[in-house]
Amino acid sequence: MEKDHFDILIVGVGGQGVLLASEIISEAAIAAGYDVKKSEVHGMSQRGGIVTSHVRVAPKVYSPTIQQGTADIILAFEQAEGLRAVNWMKPEGVAIVSTTALIPAIVTSSKQFDYPEDALDQLKAKADNVIVAEADRIAGELGNPRLVNTILLGVMSALLPIDREVWLDTIKKKVKERFVEINLRAFERGEQIQRESVVS
Repeated sequence: MEKDHFDILIVGVGGQGVLLASEIISEAAIAAGYDVKKSEVHGMSQRGGIVTSHVRVAPKVYSPTIQQGTADIILAFEQAEGLRAVNWMKPEGVAIVSTTALIPAIVTSSKQFDYPEDALDQLKAKADNVIVAEADRIAGELGNPRLVNTILLGVMSALLPIDREVWLDTIKKKVKERFVEINLRAFERGEQIQRESVVS
């Protein structure tokens, strides 16, 4: 993406690290010289509920919220949440979606919601540019299921004009010291997915 402003919508389920990811993106962008504003909705984040974060990056940002149909990037930590958010993305935007399937508490507690069994297929039918990441599998290989967020950050990092060292330095600052090394490895695995992916 050869541009200087980015609207990034991050979606997932409580406990997946959506808010930490938004902090890392924001701090990396600020370190790279951009203005950043973010807005978060995490009413049930500690109990497996839906979590959403808007991150806007530009030379100057005037509003923290993204308008529907204008997001440049959807970063979805959970596939059904990615499907739910796809209408927020502009037609030429990119959706980066984990194969993770977690049923949010709002679904299990209400008969009005059905979890889609073919969320990824539906998402691909609605968006031209989709990168699917088997982030759960990779996190398992690395020995920590909570690494999905850092893996997806690695996938996304190539889409923003932020130096790799800035990303790595920001992760080192935001992650607890004992988890730094494994998070850096997760970020590198995400970069590998980006290099190998053909946006489809």
